[in-house]
Amino acid sequence: MLSSEGTSATLLEEIQVDGNGFIFVPYAGRIRVAGNSPEAIRRIITQKLALQTPDPQVQVRRVAGDGSTVSLIGSIGSQGVIAIERPTRTLSTMLARAGGVTISPEIAQITVLRGKERGKIWFQDLYDHPELDIALRGGDRILVEEDSRAFTALGATGGQSRVPFETQNLSALEAIAQVGGLNAATADPKGIFIFRNKPAEVANALMGRNDLQGAQRLVYVLDLTQPNGMFQARDFVIRDGDTLYVTEAPFTQWNKVIAALTGSAASVNSLSSVTGQ
Repeated sequence: MLSSEGTSATLLEEIQVDGNGFIFVPYAGRIRVAGNSPEAIRRIITQKLALQTPDPQVQVRRVAGDGSTVSLIGSIGSQGVIAIERPTRTLSTMLARAGGVTISPEIAQITVLRGKERGKIWFQDLYDHPELDIALRGGDRILVEEDSRAFTALGATGGQSRVPFETQNLSALEAIAQVGGLNAATADPKGIFIFRNKPAEVANALMGRNDLQGAQRLVYVLDLTQPNGMFQARDFVIRDGDTLYVTEAPFTQWNKVIAALTGSAASVNSLSSVTGQ
């Protein structure tokens, strides 16, 4: 009935599903496809065409429409707009389709923007927790970016600078190692300080008080010479914006005082020799 003379079938062009979830098929009319599988749609069309022609044979397949695309940007192999197809309906498979992340997986973060909503997860959590591997929808935007957290290292360490996180969770011991460890010649292992800003409710809970108001400045002290000092440093978690400060050993301060005094005396002696006094 739908085929031309000498042929046994007619191929219809791809039919776009409208905003209400319906399509229009010639001789079958308007059919609701939202919520139905391709097999269910095939049966519906077959039943409707059976009223027009005996024993109709129908094939239905689903393809990505104009609206079934997502955009991928950031540190990923292939940025751009990609259609959602059967093999790429989940977040992980879409990332794989785009060439995967191009930064260290340990510090890669995935942000999905859907309308006015957004969600962010660690790339590693996507595979450690399958429930986070969400189904994608047309119009989703996927951003892959490097972790922006950092801490500041000062004092008698191997390096003094603003240091980005290299792992998802960073301990004080790992932070010290990340900046080159303690300066063997000057550092005091008894005086390792971590400076941190905390809201009043957190500070009150930590200090067992209820009178603190506004942001509070907290100082944590680690002593690596104590029997459990290394374990405390290993268990202490560094936060974004922390300042790690390692004090100098007392003998270093004494040496500086002596050096200043002897340096001044040497300067006076040199000046006396020049003037002949």
